[in-house]
Amino acid sequence: EFHSQEPPRVTLYSCGPTVWNYAHIGNFRTFLLVDLLRRWLEASRYEVFHVMNLTDVDDRIIGEAGKRGVTIETLVAPFIAAFFEDRDYLRIVPAHEYPRATGFIAPMVRLVEGLLAGGAAYRGEDGSVYFAIDRFPAYGRLSQLDRRELKAGASGRVSSDEYDKENARDFVLWKAAKPEDEAAGAAWDAPFGRGRPGWHLECSAMALDLIERRFGTRVLDIHTGGVDLIFPHHEDEIAQSEAATGLPFVRTWLHCAHLQMSGAKMAKSTGNIARVGEILDAGVSPRALRYALIAVHYRAANNYSDESVAAAAAAVDRLDALVAALDAYREERADSPDLEAVLTTADDAFGAALDDDLNVSAALAVVFDLLRVINRRIDGRSLSTSDAERVLQTLRSLDQVLGVLPDPSEDLDDEVRRLLEDRAAARARRDWSASDRLRDELAARGIAVEDTRDGQRWRRQLETTRG
Repeated sequence: EFHSQEPPRVTLYSCGPTVWNYAHIGNFRTFLLVDLLRRWLEASRYEVFHVMNLTDVDDRIIGEAGKRGVTIETLVAPFIAAFFEDRDYLRIVPAHEYPRATGFIAPMVRLVEGLLAGGAAYRGEDGSVYFAIDRFPAYGRLSQLDRRELKAGASGRVSSDEYDKENARDFVLWKAAKPEDEAAGAAWDAPFGRGRPGWHLECSAMALDLIERRFGTRVLDIHTGGVDLIFPHHEDEIAQSEAATGLPFVRTWLHCAHLQMSGAKMAKSTGNIARVGEILDAGVSPRALRYALIAVHYRAANNYSDESVAAAAAAVDRLDALVAALDAYREERADSPDLEAVLTTADDAFGAALDDDLNVSAALAVVFDLLRVINRRIDGRSLSTSDAERVLQTLRSLDQVLGVLPDPSEDLDDEVRRLLEDRAAARARRDWSASDRLRDELAARGIAVEDTRDGQRWRRQLETTRG
């Protein structure tokens, strides 16, 4: 059961992208888990402070900058811009802070100094600083490693940012500067030698610095990331943070399973990736892509395919059709006496599903059960006009968490509004030829029109481009 330290405040830290390349939709599946989590916490009246880091210095970034003969700042700038653009396309609520590792060198140096002073870290012969995992008895707790199988100590160090679980060693906190680091603008002065932070150090220092300065705490309520980060990254974060503070680093961890394509994990290293921009340019709606990436429980593997996106687009289109029908519905009759119970039951079931480890699949099932009930009532004309308005309010409320319905604040431009008025007038004078021509013209502008008992009904077609 989740409990925050200081209700209603929740401190939430998310491992964000390493910006040596474009973030892919596998990354965005994890970022959308965070978005769903934050939206549900806020809908549950928590006050969330959300931090998502941008890793802008690590082995891969320096290596790629060296290949191109540029600084790390020049390398990462377009990838950071693309990440924010894709975030907005997918309706992800922006974090309160997006710290970049290169902007937090001073807190990283202080953290290393504290670990050296406390005996949890040591200087290696290569001039780098390492964390001694044999001096932290709880090492391996998160990933459930068997400590008897770990080889620790000065004879077993690893200076690379990533390594296999079978090769756990003392990990690097601060890497002694090399010529390639200097050339890429990735070296800083420190009391223990000029160098740069290790990847694992970065998140601890940024998280602890931001929440301590803002709230006076050094314990996170929630930390999220992909399942591949459990070891070594999050295991190492725990070790260095708790060794430095003497406090539990994180109260609750959430790890998102991999997004798969053709049955294999999506990863930049294998080239088995798809970027958000590429998918949207191919004609997929941003809302359909969002739906496809959130519709499967975060701890279950989600397989991305043309079929899964088509199913997501069909689901979103059904929701759009219901919203349009409710918006146009007019029936002067008494309000339905049982509607309030129907809506309350749906709202309670939706909340219960998300309270159960963010079971979004069950929550979506509640929404579509409600959709079927309401469609039957629309067809049977058993709703009043005010009933339809109440249903629409409930759907909008649920969508504050899901984020897939059409944006009600998006106004029609004057030309589209004029075309709709002209078509309604053509229908009124039974000019079917003009009516059909105007329908086609509206469709070309992304507006689907149908004629119902309530008159002309329109809705935006699912967007087919990023614009």
